[in-house]
Amino acid sequence: MNYRVAHIYVEDEWAGILEETEQGYRFQYRKEYLEQKNADPVSLTLPLQEDPYDSNVLFPFFDGLIPEGWLLHVVEQTWKMNPRDRMGLLLVSCRDTIGNVSVREPEDRPVPSTEERNPA
Repeated sequence: MNYRVAHIYVEDEWAGILEETEQGYRFQYRKEYLEQKNADPVSLTLPLQEDPYDSNVLFPFFDGLIPEGWLLHVVEQTWKMNPRDRMGLLLVSCRDTIGNVSVREPEDRPVPSTEERNPA
């Protein structure tokens, strides 16, 4: 399996990294972000800390950023996404969110191919 990585931003500051893992997902704040005087947590459920957070499912906060209803349908059709591919949906649809948190692909990683975006 090809695991994906997302850079998580708070406002325009690179706050942390969200990764797919063999066990599920891992989120960790960047040390440089934690050292900032006025660093804000990504969410109340992911308070600032040095240790990573691990979960066997996509963290509810990040899952909640993914569009729902007709907008989710538009994303699925436009990007040919599998609705069960939560990380893929997060990467393609959450670069510009309503709140102060955004999700971006690392600059040095290519956009996943259609086969990678539609796991069996």
